[in-house]
Amino acid sequence: MKKIVSPINSREDRLPPGQHWTGRLHVLGISDPPDTDLSGYRFRIFGEVEREEVLTFEDILDLDKVNLIADFHCVTRWSCPDVSWIGFQATELRKIVKIKETAVSVMIHSLDGYTTNIPLEYFFDDDVIFAYKLFDSPLPADHGYPLRLVVPKLYAWKSAKFVSGVEFMDKDRPGFWEQRGYHILGDPWKEQRYSV
Repeated sequence: MKKIVSPINSREDRLPPGQHWTGRLHVLGISDPPDTDLSGYRFRIFGEVEREEVLTFEDILDLDKVNLIADFHCVTRWSCPDVSWIGFQATELRKIVKIKETAVSVMIHSLDGYTTNIPLEYFFDDDVIFAYKLFDSPLPADHGYPLRLVVPKLYAWKSAKFVSGVEFMDKDRPGFWEQRGYHILGDPWKEQRYSV
């Protein structure tokens, strides 16, 4: 299994402005964790692709595994260093679907109705993964079981829990928190917490 240490961990300004270190991941969300039966779980890849694909959880476990070590920055001003995730890189999706040239962004869809948007130039970074393990154990329900996106370079609301699909889009549009006043991108080093 390949190990990836996010480039953000070696930044000179490793702790973004306005943040403080904490020793654990805090739990925040818009709902209680959904009850998920893995036998019925499906991961849908759709939108600006030549042909939609749907993966089972077994299909997901067959993808090349990586271990990502990355700091985790929440918009509520806490940061947790060196969080260890196991899953597959977002770049694996390029092997599964043919993405149309018109695609510029993705919308991540979650089992609880949550959504968040990410530009392709961030989504396909090497340190962006879909995780199903946290610190070498199965992903806990309150941290996104069965699958969580991890985007280290952006605030944690972009690291959607309970992921059920990726929609490739021909124009960027806001997701759940972005519609409610959060910044459209969410770069912690630019303190892009809220839209202006």
